Amino acid sequence: MAERSFAREVEDLKLGEGDIFRGEGILAITKALLQSGVSYVGGYQGSPISHLMDVLADAKDVMEDLGVHFETSASEAAAAAMLSASVMYPVRGAVTWKSTAGTNVASDALSNLSSGGVTGGALIIIGEDYGEGSSIMQERSHAYAMKSQMWLLNPRPNLPSIVQAVEEGFELSEASNTPVMLQVGIRSCHVHGQFEAKDNKRPNYTLKQALENPVRDVNRIVLPPASFLHEKEKLEKRWPAAVDFIKKRQLNEYFGPSEGDVGIILLGGMYNGVMRALQQLGLADVYGNSAVPLYVLNVAYPLVDDQMAEFCANKKAVLMVEEGAPEYIEQSLNTILRRRDIQTKVSGKDVLPMGGEYTPPVLVKGIKNFLETHQRVLLGNQPPLPDPTPVLNDPKVKALAEVVPPRPPGFCVGCPERPIFAAMKLVENELGQHHISGDIGCHLFSILPPFNIGSTTMGYGLGPAAASAFNVAADKRAISVMGDGGFWHNGLATSVGNAIFNKQDGVILVVDNYYSAATGGQDIPSSRALNPRRKTNNSIVNAVKGIGATWVRQIDRTYDVGKMRDTLREALTSKEPGPKIIVASSECMLNKQRRVKPQFAQAVKDGKRMVKERFGVDEDVCTGDHACIRLSGCPSLSVKYTDDPLKDDPVAAVDNNCVGCGNCGEVAEAAVLCPSFYRADIIHNPTGWDRFLARMRAAVIGWLQARRKAGRIVFAD
Repeated sequence: MAERSFAREVEDLKLGEGDIFRGEGILAITKALLQSGVSYVGGYQGSPISHLMDVLADAKDVMEDLGVHFETSASEAAAAAMLSASVMYPVRGAVTWKSTAGTNVASDALSNLSSGGVTGGALIIIGEDYGEGSSIMQERSHAYAMKSQMWLLNPRPNLPSIVQAVEEGFELSEASNTPVMLQVGIRSCHVHGQFEAKDNKRPNYTLKQALENPVRDVNRIVLPPASFLHEKEKLEKRWPAAVDFIKKRQLNEYFGPSEGDVGIILLGGMYNGVMRALQQLGLADVYGNSAVPLYVLNVAYPLVDDQMAEFCANKKAVLMVEEGAPEYIEQSLNTILRRRDIQTKVSGKDVLPMGGEYTPPVLVKGIKNFLETHQRVLLGNQPPLPDPTPVLNDPKVKALAEVVPPRPPGFCVGCPERPIFAAMKLVENELGQHHISGDIGCHLFSILPPFNIGSTTMGYGLGPAAASAFNVAADKRAISVMGDGGFWHNGLATSVGNAIFNKQDGVILVVDNYYSAATGGQDIPSSRALNPRRKTNNSIVNAVKGIGATWVRQIDRTYDVGKMRDTLREALTSKEPGPKIIVASSECMLNKQRRVKPQFAQAVKDGKRMVKERFGVDEDVCTGDHACIRLSGCPSLSVKYTDDPLKDDPVAAVDNNCVGCGNCGEVAEAAVLCPSFYRADIIHNPTGWDRFLARMRAAVIGWLQARRKAGRIVFAD
């Protein structure tokens, strides 16, 4: 079950010649693939390209009609290896993943792919997860294109440009026998717009034809002596062919006046931000007309040296706008100019930040500094720019920030991972702190308050591998945490298999929430849903036992905090050798609610008796020490003030976001905190018996309340 259904978007994929396609950039890429005659598509989901994978999964019927094969790859490496189909055969293939994390995983396959080259068009759509909205380390994918001699497209962030980049990316790949990377950032993926659609194309050469007519070209196999010739072929044949194609098709673009004393060279993905900055400086209008000459690199690599030199010649200075570090293109630009003895001043990271996202306020400041130095007349008598962050710099806001504590990101309401870490804190209280190795996934939120658990994170499925150095004799064991998505992505062999083979003595906790939850709720091999197009319900316990694990425990309800605590304690104190593996399973609450809420609402509408569990806190019993909150952190568990004159502190309270998971009460019981939590059943469409019981309970409670009130001591005024 993915995060959402894309049934409506799938209908847009059927649009034909002359129809207008409207939607997000990432959906336009999906349509462009089908218009390009792609034969196969694969990939691994992750921001900002998850939508592409989810739409393709929902569009299985559309693609089958066109003869296009699609599959969700086990990892980015599996997706990159899929492109080997285009090495020997003239079939077009595309894969996608989140970069740079995914590109790291796929790098071995990419190196081999780019070494031997391709016959058919091979397109790699990388979602560059960089900047303020990112969820990973801050790096650039540019280096991978440079080191492996793959071409890197970075189109302007509008739908026609993105679609054109997909279509011409396949042609560039075929013209130069080289895989092509298409880089789209977070903003490009989610920009909205429209373009004129074309008819979808069936592949000119199908995978069936390839299977039935095997081809073998030893010169494309990465094995000596052919591999020694690949580098020569890249430099002497493929690179010139790519540059020639880029020039003939005019993939890079020019805007603004043809002449000028200064100019700006920018990556295509930076176009919208640069134009907005120029507009604020009075040097461009809302229609994209610029008063400064612009050279837009829709192809970030390879550079077209002649075009770069021609643009810079006769200019006093140029500004190179490239986001992130190092300044690869700025360095190359300096080399290009100096070799031709062109003395144009090159500016870039001297006026723009070395790293970080180039938002419009950042670009405004950098471009203004550049112009003030090299062409002050363009700025005119413009008044000082307004503060781009007036709200944040307001003294009242700053004063508020000193008293309001920061709110760290955390688990969703009812998340089944929250009780796991509550249990871990309880065990920590008994046995002391342990080294805990984290992993990529939702469980990484445990490093933040209220749990403050975890020391390192090395990669998806690498949590236990990251703890392997601690396999030494000691009084404590290392604990490692890994999600079910990471387990199937990389963890089974690299982490669990490695631990078993090396007889590690640590504790491995696999958090099984039935989905690749952090990327949008896609099915994985251990998902418990019945997926007609996938083989699901493959047991993680059976998998680890199959490679030699002996100490394995399955917990099928993580909300049982007491059982979680006892199992963790047993794992940390057991005398049995080898890794101790705990598989803690409960369905991702976010996905469960998406599935259950519509079903529940429909059942109520149909008049069926439905019971909804809710939890609350008896404020008369609550002491106000908030230990329950410190061991839970659930967003639905809050505080409220009480009128009780004997209580100075606010009491705990459960708000209406509660999904009835019961974790708060389970934690209170396991930690022996207090009995103030209660469960209430809300009955929709009650039966006569339900109404009778409700009247009886109300009568008994009312009698007890009246009796209690009659016995109170009342002080007269």
